Amino acid sequence: MAEVVVVRGDGLDSNTPQTPGLQRFEAVSTRMASSEKLWMGLSVLPAGERTGVHHHGDSETAVYVLSGVGRWWVGDNFDQMREAHAGDFVFIPPGVVHWEENPSETEPVRMIVSRSTQDAIVVNLDVDLDAR
Repeated sequence: MAEVVVVRGDGLDSNTPQTPGLQRFEAVSTRMASSEKLWMGLSVLPAGERTGVHHHGDSETAVYVLSGVGRWWVGDNFDQMREAHAGDFVFIPPGVVHWEENPSETEPVRMIVSRSTQDAIVVNLDVDLDAR
């Protein structure tokens, strides 16, 4: 019989795929909570930081912004920006290449992240954003 599992906020695990600039913490997964189909965790983008260019493979990704303002840059030349504030939800389809930034110099962006796959798929790409 399946059991209800509580994963404490101070028990999250950073041993999950990472993207430069972003801190990911695993909460609900097979390893942490015996989940069979869902991955869920916390991501923190520190003040003034940006991530590397990446995508999430075959996984649909949903984000709920707890605090701060996050920007997702997409498009062939990363020239399209999507901005989300605390209380907003963001959907990232499978395979969509993007990078994220925190425009604040003082406040981190804290986000709950959920994936449609059991693995936290992160495919980091070698793209130099400063050369663009």
